[in-house]
Amino acid sequence: MSQIDRRLRDLRDYGWQIDTRREDPSLKQEEQRYVKRGREVWIPGQTKVSRNASLTAAQRSKVMLADNFLCRSCGIAGGDLYGEDGVTSAQLDVARRKVQLPDGTVEVQLVTECNRCRVGRRGHQVDLPSILSTVETLAPLERQIFAKWIEADERKLSGLEKLWGVYRTLPEESRQLVKQATTEDGK
Repeated sequence: MSQIDRRLRDLRDYGWQIDTRREDPSLKQEEQRYVKRGREVWIPGQTKVSRNASLTAAQRSKVMLADNFLCRSCGIAGGDLYGEDGVTSAQLDVARRKVQLPDGTVEVQLVTECNRCRVGRRGHQVDLPSILSTVETLAPLERQIFAKWIEADERKLSGLEKLWGVYRTLPEESRQLVKQATTEDGK
């Protein structure tokens, strides 16, 4: 069994897409799903692998250490429980993220993400020039606050900001009920 699993993992280096629970949370731990065929590895000459196909353990550790062992999309730490069910724990891995640089070129950079965020952010590209131009438009006080968040590598949300985040996830009918309750009490 372990040899079959290893052989299937090896196919990913040749463009085959075989999803596991990491890519598709609906799969069971022992299940895998064939998604896309890659190069025909049984034909001589088709098995050349690009050198950037897989990361070493040292590369993974370096990226995760630089990201403080936190998902850079949602902020959860490895092993922490997701809030909604209190049962599922986060698993961290290193993802490749396309970043458009200020000179217009696009390069792939490595970032730590949890399973849920990796699945939802496939194909996402960061527009770094846009972010830098937004930083330039900040007022001096805003820039100072932002610099402190960067220095601490975290931002504590107030109770009101957390409530806003939860409110934004509600279905339309529930948002209307919260809106009514807020305007009735706030008059």
